Amino acid sequence: MPQTRRPSSDPRYGTRPTMKDVATRAGVGLKTVSRVVNGEAGVTPDTVRRVQEAIEALGFRRNDSARVLRKGRTATVGLILEDLADPFYGPLNRAVEEVARAHGALLINGSSAEDPHRERELALALCARRVDGLVVIPAGDDHRYLEPEMKAGVATVFVDRPAGRIEADVVLSDNRGGAREGVAHLIAGGHRRIGFIGDQPRIHTATERLGGYRAAMADAGLAVAESWVSLGPTTPERVTAAARAMLTGPEPVTALFAGNNRVTVTVVRVLAGHPRPVALVGFDDFELADLLRPGVTVVAQDPAALGRVATDRLFQRLGGSALPPTRIELPTRLIPRGSGELPPPA
Repeated sequence: MPQTRRPSSDPRYGTRPTMKDVATRAGVGLKTVSRVVNGEAGVTPDTVRRVQEAIEALGFRRNDSARVLRKGRTATVGLILEDLADPFYGPLNRAVEEVARAHGALLINGSSAEDPHRERELALALCARRVDGLVVIPAGDDHRYLEPEMKAGVATVFVDRPAGRIEADVVLSDNRGGAREGVAHLIAGGHRRIGFIGDQPRIHTATERLGGYRAAMADAGLAVAESWVSLGPTTPERVTAAARAMLTGPEPVTALFAGNNRVTVTVVRVLAGHPRPVALVGFDDFELADLLRPGVTVVAQDPAALGRVATDRLFQRLGGSALPPTRIELPTRLIPRGSGELPPPA
């Protein structure tokens, strides 16, 4: 019995259609299909439509293997977050993924759990898998381990906190300025005894926000009692103890500034059971903050913008940008909702 040659583009045989099959079906040249697939200019809308219809009908999928070999790239980027469960990182993660996708790259992410050793393991594991670039929210303060990878061509951008002991691109929020504005808002409302509850002192954002708090108090000529400041783990137990101590001491505070969203949520719970009103401003917005009574006044960052700007910078590096390492600082925004506007006791 004579053998029948199977067409390369017939999906019944499980074979993969090629650009040549698409070109034949659409009645165009191979170069035109390539332009449409790669989003290049110079193709009429009608031709784009015909090519796309052919792609859909045949079930064509671009094979990136040859392109990777040709360019020496894997079309993947890595993202190392502090904690995937933290709502702050959801919009940031999504923005990084969207920018990477627009550049035809796949995102691989992981969580350091605020552990410098785990951050290093993740970063080097991603480099071993030949990612083209890294976006890193650092947990540690020494990133010299990445110098060989960066010299080998792995573009690297740090977000939220700067790299330690190396020069690298970084995209930050104005942590000091935002905290300064939030505390100044409490002072303008008549408060003079204002407590600050923040994250671990080794974390860049925690020290910057504490610096903003101290600057606002100094601007107003207000002394800061040692008992009004508490830095440490953001566990509910530690934050609850710190808040209660500030609210019941010999000089109880009349207002609190919370250093991040996890601290703010715990402080809201503490204040719900407190016998007198206490003003509150938190750094970072959080879900349902506007629905509480009163709504929680916050200094809001834009995590999506942080991710978007950082990943844009990453692809500029991958595109050959030779600019020196840059520090980009994005503004914050004070959102008054009621809690920060409560007056001190008469």
